[in-house]
Formats: sequence, structure tokens, C-alpha cells
Amino acid sequence: MTIKEFQQLISQKYEKRDRERGTPATFLWFIEEVGELATALAGNDQENKVEEFGDVFAWLCTLANINQVDLEQAVQKYNSPKHLGYK
Repeated sequence: MTIKEFQQLISQKYEKRDRERGTPATFLWFIEEVGELATALAGNDQENKVEEFGDVFAWLCTLANINQVDLEQAVQKYNSPKHLGYK
């Protein structure tokens, strides 16, 4: 699945409710998931880490959707020569 396909899947499932919630409240949900990821990263449960990375990415897609941002297009800058040497 591509980034665009996943973002579209999240849109189809949740965008109506997400738009009603709005960006500020959705951002708080995103931050909560980032906190859960931070906790998972401090532990040794690989399955939990995978789950939390998925949750963070899904909420990032939600934020992008309700703010009309195509994430696949947004990350294209990392394919430029300027970013190829980034470590």
C-alpha cells in the first residue's frame, strides 16, 4: 500500500467525523498517540511498537486529510539531491 492509498483509506473511514472534530482536537489525539509511541519505544514489546507507529501514522494522515495536505507529495522533498545525503 502506498502512502497515498493509506491516506485515502483513512479519509474514507474517518474524514467526516475528523472534520467535525476539527484540527485542534485532532491534533491533541495525535499528540496522545505520539506519547503512547514514546512509552512503547522505552519498552521491549516489539508488537506494541509496531501498533503505536501505525496509530501515529494514521492520526498524521487524519491531520493531513482535514488540512488538505497530500502526504505523498509532502515527502517528495526528501527525494531531492539536497536531502539525499541526510543522516
